[in-house]
Amino acid sequence: MASPEIESALHGARALILADLTARDVADAAVVSLVEDAVTHRRWWLEQWPDGVEFVLGLVAQDVQDALLEAYGRWPLCADCAAEDDPHALSVEPELGPDPHWVCGKRGVVVAPVGELA
Repeated sequence: MASPEIESALHGARALILADLTARDVADAAVVSLVEDAVTHRRWWLEQWPDGVEFVLGLVAQDVQDALLEAYGRWPLCADCAAEDDPHALSVEPELGPDPHWVCGKRGVVVAPVGELA
């Protein structure tokens, strides 16, 4: 069984990713299943490396983003660039670090912290 710290980090990551998915209106049952799969995978990962707890939010975000790309397409799209008819996905930065955020790579700007997409 995972430690309380690991479980807390995983529950927090799940909630923040679901908030972003809901904000962009893509949190249907199949997508929520992708989130659950990512959380399950990262639970095992954290049991192997408990010091990675501060990185798990960004990793779960990337896992869900990758799973959505394979199943549905790019997510989340940069709303500003999509409005200019240049749709592309935001990326998670840092790739492995605390306090991850969504970034528009084209403009080089932070759009929102993970969990706070509008």
